[in-house]
Formats: sequence, structure tokens, C-alpha cells
Amino acid sequence: MKNLRYVLFSLTVLLMATAAQAQQTAVKADVPFDFFVGNQAYHAGEYTVNSTTNRELLRFDNTQGRATDMILSNTCTGSQPPATSRLVFHRLGGSYFLYQVSTEGSSCRQFSTSRTEVQLAKTLEKSEPVIVAAKITR
Repeated sequence: MKNLRYVLFSLTVLLMATAAQAQQTAVKADVPFDFFVGNQAYHAGEYTVNSTTNRELLRFDNTQGRATDMILSNTCTGSQPPATSRLVFHRLGGSYFLYQVSTEGSSCRQFSTSRTEVQLAKTLEKSEPVIVAAKITR
């Protein structure tokens, strides 16, 4: 009886770990310009954005291994799942700020406006959205 409980417990843990891994999705995009996420600056390059078991945190990796960060995000407004995978930036003057990461058919996450973006928005007329296509990787 003790062995049966141990086996059932082990199977339950294994299935839960598999389910958590299956829910994690990565989006990969080649960003052709330097940009900010919050107050952190990033160089142009190929990036992968991974969901984590904590829905509010996204893991942000430069595919050349130069940057790995955990970034706090919020759920996007709107009820429909995104139709395409993409990264949406706000462009103010010559600066780009990551605003949203969308995963096709799954989720959309957005980031808080940084102090730098707020300051630039006060001095410039308006921000312009810039969309970078992304693809889902698993």
C-alpha cells in the first residue's frame, strides 16, 4: 500500500511538471534597433521571450547569450487571443520602447511605461507604434 501511494504521488508530480512545461511558450524575434524594456536598455539582435510558471514574469533572452532578464508584465486589455505573434514597440524620436509581446492564439503581455518614455512623451508630439514580427518556438 505504501509503495502504491509513492508511485501515484510520483506520477502526479511528473504529470504536473509536464503540464507546466507545455504551458510555457516562447516567441522569437529579430529586433533591428536598440530598445528599452522598462528602464533596461537592450541592443539590436535576436531575442526570445519565454513565459514562466509565474504569468506576470517573462524571461527575456538575447540569442547570442548577452542578456537574460526576468521582466514583470501585465495582461493586455482586450478579450480576443492575438491573431499573430509579434513585439510592439513605441517609438519616440529615435528611441524604441517595448510595449507588448503577443503569442498567436494564446496571450498578450504588456509592459509598464518607463520614466524615460514618460519624459520623452512630454517633449515629443506622440509615439508611433512599430511592430516586429515574431515566431513561436517550443
